[in-house]
Amino acid sequence: MTPAATEPVPWDGPEGEGGPVGVPLVDLLDRLLATGVVVTGDVVLAIAEVPLVRVSLHALLSSVNERVPAPWADSGPL
Repeated sequence: MTPAATEPVPWDGPEGEGGPVGVPLVDLLDRLLATGVVVTGDVVLAIAEVPLVRVSLHALLSSVNERVPAPWADSGPL
């Protein structure tokens, strides 16, 4: 039995003139935070397959911009 030939992946080959293929992590985070990201999830605490507690998590991650005014007049909600 011969081992199956694996397909080449872009990050495993020679880099060439343009450098490595892909987006740097800093650029990806900058783009995501500039537009905003919504993260959601559910946590269920169960014993013997009987759900006892369910917590729904929702978070909005976005960058802060000085050009957009704060929604509150004073120093903030704290």
